[in-house]
Amino acid sequence: MRKFIFLVSGLIILTVFAQTKATAQNHAPTLEIGATAPDFNLPGVDGRNYTLKDFAKAPVLAVLFTCNHCPTAQAYEDRVIQLVKDYGDKGLQLVAISSNDPSAIRLDELGYTDLSDTHEEMKIRAKEKGYNFPYLYDGDTQAAANAYGPVATPHIFIFDKERKLRYVGRIDDVEKPSGTPKNHDARNAIEAMLAGKPAPVATTKTFGCSLKWAEKEKGVATERDKWAKEPVALDMIDEEGIKKLIRNDSDKLRLINVWATWCGPCVAEFPDFMTMHHMYRGRDFEFVSVSADNPDKKDKVLKFLQGKYASNTNYLVNFEDKYKLIEAIDPNWQGALPYTILVEPGGKIVYARQGPIDPYQMRKAIVENKYVGRFY
Repeated sequence: MRKFIFLVSGLIILTVFAQTKATAQNHAPTLEIGATAPDFNLPGVDGRNYTLKDFAKAPVLAVLFTCNHCPTAQAYEDRVIQLVKDYGDKGLQLVAISSNDPSAIRLDELGYTDLSDTHEEMKIRAKEKGYNFPYLYDGDTQAAANAYGPVATPHIFIFDKERKLRYVGRIDDVEKPSGTPKNHDARNAIEAMLAGKPAPVATTKTFGCSLKWAEKEKGVATERDKWAKEPVALDMIDEEGIKKLIRNDSDKLRLINVWATWCGPCVAEFPDFMTMHHMYRGRDFEFVSVSADNPDKKDKVLKFLQGKYASNTNYLVNFEDKYKLIEAIDPNWQGALPYTILVEPGGKIVYARQGPIDPYQMRKAIVENKYVGRFY
């Protein structure tokens, strides 16, 4: 089983606008209309494995290839849940499959999400959204993806009671959670098939993030090599500079972490902030670290930052009075390190935490803030 260390950074979305007959390099083509549904044996987020036999009683089976991180996939989540609510009692069985290899996802592909595509993170996403359908993990072998041939997430395959493919393509023609689709292709196909009729349209193009095949793992290593070459700087900052930092006259959501090299929890959690820096730096977001070490420890602080590839903005206070630092950062701060705040443009503090953060909750606070967001 592949191991995956959760790494995340500013996302440049990789999307495809492809014919359903298009093929991924070295992978099977998308199933043709009339093809029999390939079987699978995959673990679900509920702790059990599923095969096609588990859905044998359903007159219509929809197999949806999706994932956690893709903004297009996230935009369709509520509509997929609604499809099951509308047709689940009428004979539709929908099953979602995530085939992305988590180890092949670069940090700059995760800027619109708080979760990557590991099996454990799928469990979190399914629970938070209240998925009313099985959500299966195919990321270790990608056997299901190779059998069905999805080219993007989301990509839906709809089969009749004989498990012959009758529709493949998009869910509808609006790739954002808001807006009214003009073409409800998947819904129309489901209604027709439940009525014993052919789908009005059998195939459509699909739009979304490309599948993260295992061979893309080399891109993750290349990304880390690039980080090592990025310059790391440490500037001194005075009391007025800190107040200006908090006022946040920029147009970006600003995450500020106050830390010190002598603070064990600070050092332990710093890699989580690097994850967020690399996850969101391509968005309207910036991470700033403020070291509370004494000014004469500049070399030690800089060496630590260099070891973490901290190419973000870094400061070291140029005074030793820690109480001035407390008041300049946030009068509500009681003084214990680490201290983390999230500041919107204009200086509104929307998150403040004394002590170690919960990395997932921190990422969630960032991606759900109006200055960043889950959707493009």
